[in-house]
Amino acid sequence: MAVLFTFALGTAAGDLVSERMDLGYWLSAVLFALAIAAMAVAHVALGLDAVWSFWIAYILTRPLGASIGDYLSQPTGHCGLGFGTVVTSGLFLAVILGLVVYLSVTRKDVADTGRVARQAA
Repeated sequence: MAVLFTFALGTAAGDLVSERMDLGYWLSAVLFALAIAAMAVAHVALGLDAVWSFWIAYILTRPLGASIGDYLSQPTGHCGLGFGTVVTSGLFLAVILGLVVYLSVTRKDVADTGRVARQAA
């Protein structure tokens, strides 16, 4: 239910900002990226609750991805790059696979729980 809500709200927000407010796909993507960064700053520097920070940032990832996808796929006459949906989907797939392989190899996303437990003891 949370994912469906996020997708619906995120898609509507992305369309509202990029199309209805006529800011364009690229500027919309930048604005959503800045909003996600603001959530990170609010959490780290201002002490915003981790649960609220996560869910707000999570919701904002949907319009960010949609704005980037629309920017890449839409024709140049509609302020896009004109790559089309097939090429854009391939690019997204390549980036996601690249990140998964990178994190699997480097294990940078794995917390060292043993170190935390040793420090607590």
